[in-house]
Amino acid sequence: MDVGGLLAGISLLAGVRSSIERFVEVFLYVYILCILAYIVMSWFRLPYSSGLGTVQRFLHDVCEPYLRLFRRVLPPIGPLDLSPMVAIVVLVVIQQLVARFL
Repeated sequence: MDVGGLLAGISLLAGVRSSIERFVEVFLYVYILCILAYIVMSWFRLPYSSGLGTVQRFLHDVCEPYLRLFRRVLPPIGPLDLSPMVAIVVLVVIQQLVARFL
């Protein structure tokens, strides 16, 4: 058995694991930022702009399916919608679990 080849294989696997961990971490971070931007944009009535409309539609299409999962379980409390906060907490927990297990 070639020890050099074995060490190279282990090194390659460690690099792949690190890359996967980093990808998941960045993906979840960007998704949390998208949710936060979606929330902030929903607070304000923005003037019509094709660029802003495109951004709003993109954020709606990306964030709403995930947030809808939590809205089924958590009804709004008066004017407050707590589902984005719970959704972000779940993403942070997933991020921590991925970091711990990878």
